[in-house]
Formats: sequence, structure tokens, C-alpha cells
Amino acid sequence: MCGIVGFINDGFNVEQKELVLNRMLTQIKHRGPDETGLYITPACSMGNVRLSIVDLSSGQQPLSNQDESLWIAYNGEVYNHVELKAKLEKKGHQFRTNCDTEVVLHMYEEYGPECLLQLNGQFAFSIWDEKRQSLFLARDRFGIRPLFYTQKYDQLVYASEIKCLMEHPEVRRSMDYKGLKESLIFWATLSPNTVFEGIKELPPGHFLKVTNGQVEIQQYWKYDFNKDKFKGSIGEAAEELRGLLKSSVDLRLRADVKVAAYLSGGLDSSITTALVKEIQPQVLNTFSIGFDDRNYDESAFQNEVAAFFNTSHKSISCNNSQIASWLPKAIYHSEAPILRTSPVPMMLLSGLVRQNGIKVVLTGEGADEMLGGYNIFKETIIRHFWARQPGSKLRPLLLRKLYPYIPQLKDASPMMLKLFFGYQLDQTNSPVYSHLLRWKNGQQLNNLFGAELANGVGAYDPITELSDKLEKELNGYSPLEKAQLIESRLFMSGYLLSSQGDRVAMANSVEGRYPFLDHRVAEFCATLPDHYKLNGLNEKVLLKEMMKGELPDVVLNRPKQAYRAPVAQAILNDKLLLDEYLNPDVISSYGLFDVGKTKLLLDKMQSGKPITEQDNMALIAVLSTQILHKQFISDYRHTDDQLLLKGDVKNKQVIIR
Repeated sequence: MCGIVGFINDGFNVEQKELVLNRMLTQIKHRGPDETGLYITPACSMGNVRLSIVDLSSGQQPLSNQDESLWIAYNGEVYNHVELKAKLEKKGHQFRTNCDTEVVLHMYEEYGPECLLQLNGQFAFSIWDEKRQSLFLARDRFGIRPLFYTQKYDQLVYASEIKCLMEHPEVRRSMDYKGLKESLIFWATLSPNTVFEGIKELPPGHFLKVTNGQVEIQQYWKYDFNKDKFKGSIGEAAEELRGLLKSSVDLRLRADVKVAAYLSGGLDSSITTALVKEIQPQVLNTFSIGFDDRNYDESAFQNEVAAFFNTSHKSISCNNSQIASWLPKAIYHSEAPILRTSPVPMMLLSGLVRQNGIKVVLTGEGADEMLGGYNIFKETIIRHFWARQPGSKLRPLLLRKLYPYIPQLKDASPMMLKLFFGYQLDQTNSPVYSHLLRWKNGQQLNNLFGAELANGVGAYDPITELSDKLEKELNGYSPLEKAQLIESRLFMSGYLLSSQGDRVAMANSVEGRYPFLDHRVAEFCATLPDHYKLNGLNEKVLLKEMMKGELPDVVLNRPKQAYRAPVAQAILNDKLLLDEYLNPDVISSYGLFDVGKTKLLLDKMQSGKPITEQDNMALIAVLSTQILHKQFISDYRHTDDQLLLKGDVKNKQVIIR
């Protein structure tokens, strides 16, 4: 795993190009602490920082093909590179290394953009074609690895992280108010938007090509349900899924370094661990995070699975003080507001992995989206059922079962449930019906907007815009399929795989690998009938069928428990955090939130009155946005040139043409 940067048509001299590349790369040295490389030509400059995982002794980047007409800077892993290399060798391609980077480059040389459909992996890369003077950027199907860019006239600047782009002298630093509103409603911006003005992400499953100053962006893959449905029995489906998952895990164990696994205590990470042990029976290193607050702690289940598979298990316990003190660093790496504190413990967990000398971990992300694991899917089914008899007092009682960790809901009366869950109950024809209630809670954050932010957003309604965009695409989908697609396109890519995935893991130079997000697994799951995923209120039915007798019953049959971390308990007791980011003078100077309304929120939460989930979400949304503004706008400072001149980047190679 690595980090990449680059720009074209810049007008700099060689010394300036090298300085700007170094500035950019220094911002992401956490992504690649092992090596650094630059490639500089009059038209194109690119750079790479490398985390060496495959072919440790060679594969330095940027790397060229045989005649040096193509150059690549690459971030990621293509797991089927061994098979692809053999295929290319039969076509006459010759290789200097054993790394997947060179395979990707030759795949592009042989097949052009269509090569992307043959790559099984997680990646973001750039290829410069010297003969055609064209730039090619691509990102993996689910957007596991990040890639951002900004364009001005015929110039284009790109990088693995936004903070790199801000080191380029042509990039201005300001918030995009519409992107910010999207982030506070959806928990992520609508791709390709970001919360920074003029900076875009290359959407998952897309490539970008620049030729003669013309930018072309195309989608090469998307996750959808427009496929023939699986006709076999649930036993046959379980056998098929097991074979695909085992193959996926086997591929993701390819590395020239140790590979470990996360154990959350839930079904998905336990299945991943079980398959690893089946493929490689030797001792497996596993890692987990617990909490001092028992309301959030799953250590008992984590320890149960670790003992069951006899793994070499290490864990840490996270307390409220750590959440508060590490929050600014998590925001810095996420480069976006967050609506819960969950990324912080994940950053601490990846730190534990790195402290134990491990660079790669397998995790269970993607299973909930592909196989109906989230409570929002159950909530959707219940609300559809309730909407058929909106006056029923019994049907809404089913909702009590979903959120036992929310005190206001687990014993709520029918009237309270109607007030909370009855929002737009009759709008079942809406393509985004499943998420209307969640997004309503995000919309309420608008009430905290200051005048500048409110005026900047204007009448912009991102929910209507998204609904209109999806209406035709989701026509004919079941309610569950609609909810799954929205969750995977927005929440999974924009938040889960970013703020809780790549960004906090790579902050500690750790690469996460996701067997459930092998495109073969995802495409198979998209063919499954709904009742193989969610049957009544029983989630992930097929996974449970697949793992009968192979996991501890206490894990196999436990209800889905959302991964959460304390919010108010951590933040309200940290005076330094409140004083630095939420004092009235700072709020006023940034102009994002209303001083008086923010004070009312804090006063309420500090008064001893019951704190709701909406209060928690509002607090972390405001605080994380304030932190983001301070880090990237108001207090941003360019990288110190003296650090670069002293060789802050490691094992550096510079190629100038």
C-alpha cells in the first residue's frame, strides 16, 4: 500500500516540480514510510511513497514499462497479479520485478482501460503515456483506496489525500458549503464532491483520462441488482458463497509480510478468521479494540472467537480520555466531518497492529451491505409493513427490537415510536425511503448553521437531488435492495471505507484488506433473493447457514450489534477540546455555526438532562467540522521546505526526463 501524487501542464521548472512533489509527498509519508520516488518530465510530474508488502526488494516507483513509454504511480494491491502476469507473459510481455505494480502497468499497455475489469483488488493509480502525452487515473470498484483531483484550465493535480493537493501553489483552500451540507446529512458527500471547494474525488469504479487538456471520466463498474436471481436452495447458495469467500481470503493472504486479522466479536470478522485458519492452519495474529465503558464493549465475544481458533490475540481498551485526545488526529486523516467518534478507536487499533510489526490486516467490512446486516434494513422492512396499516399500535412495536442500546427507544410507547419512526411513513414509493428518517436527523443540523454557511448553501436540497438521480435506476428493486444499494454507494464508500477504514489504518501505515468486497462475492450476493439475506428480522441468513457448526454459537446466533464509541461522555469532559474548538470566539470567526444555538446545545448536554442520539450526532458534527476548518483552512501551514531539503522522505529515487 502506498500514496501517490502528481500534476500535469504546470509550467514549473525542474527544481520547482521536485519541490512541489516533495511538499505533497511529505503530507502522506504515513502511507508509505519505506520508499519514495519521483518522475519528472516537462508535461507530467508524479510521485509515490511506498509501503512495501509484495516484492520488498524491487518494485520502486514510479515504474516504467520496457520502452519507458508508460510510467505508473500506484497505490493498492491487485491480488490476482500472479495469474495476470502469466497471461501477459504468454503474450510476450517481459517483467523486471515480481510486484503487482508492474503487472497493472503491462495490463494497461495490453488492454487499455478495459484492463480494469480483470483486476481483482483495491487500488488507485496514475499512468502517464509519454508518447500520447496523456494521463490515466483509475480507482477500484468500491473506492477502498482514495484518489482526489482538482482542475484549473488544462492543469490537473491529483493525490491520494486532499492535504497533498493543498501543497500545490495553484490550489486554494476553502470549504464547499454544499459538500459540507451533504456530509452532515448523508455522513459522506455525494461523489465526486468533497467538503473542499474545487476538490473532487474520482468516484469508485471510474477512470479519468486527460488528453490534449480534455478531461474524460467514465464508469467501468457499478454495484447493482440488475442480474438474474439465484435459483438454487439456501444450502447451494451457502456452498457457492463459501467457495467465493475462501478464494477471496486466499488471494488476500498473498504478501511478503505477515498478515493478521481484526476480531470485532461479530459474525463477519469471525468468518474471515475461520477461513484464514482453514487456508493457513498456523497461528494467526488477531487484534481487537474494547472499551472501558461496558455499554460499548464486545471484548467477551472477541475473546471467545480468539480462544475458539487459538489465535495469538492482542487487544487494547479505549477510554473516553483517549477518544477526546485523539479526535483531532482522526479528523486530520479523515479530511471530512464525522457524525460519530468510531474512527478514533479504529485508529488506536491500527496503531496496536503496527506496534506489533504487522502491516496487513484482514477485516469483515462489506458483509453487512452485501448480505443485509444493518438495522436500517430491518427498519425499512418494518416501516413498509407498518405503512400498510399506519394506525396500528402493534406494528411499530417491532422497532423496539432494533436499537436496545438507545435508552429512549428500547421501552418506548407506541406514541413515542410513531413520533420517532413515523417520519414520511407513507412515502413508500420514494426511491430513498429506507434512509429518509436517518437523513431527517442530519437535516436538523441545518438549524445550527451560521448565517454564512446558511447563505452559502441556499435552497440546495441534496436529498431531492439524490432521489431524482436514483429514481430510474432503482425502479423495480425491492425495498431491501434499494436500501442496500444506497448504503453501499454512500455510507460504505464515503464513510466506512474512508474515515473508519483506509484513512485511520494508513495513518499508522497499516493496510486493510476486505474479503467480502471481492467483486465476485459482491456480484454473487447481488443475485440472492431477499430472504437469503434478511428473513423477517433475522439478518445475514445465508452467512449463518454457511457457518453452522464452524463458529461458537454465542457468536453465530447473536444479534447484530452496531460498532459504536462514546460521544458526549468523552467530549464534554475534555475542557481543552471544548475551549479550542467550541468557544464562541472561534465559532464566530469560522462562520459555520450559530454561536447562540451551539451554546444552547452544549448547555443542554452539560445540564444533566438525558442526552439523545440526535444530541450526540449534533455535538460531534459541529466539533469535527470546527476541527477540520482549523486544520485545513484557518491554521493551515505549508510543509516546511527545510524539512524537505534535509531529506525528510526516505530511500528516494528521482527520475528526470
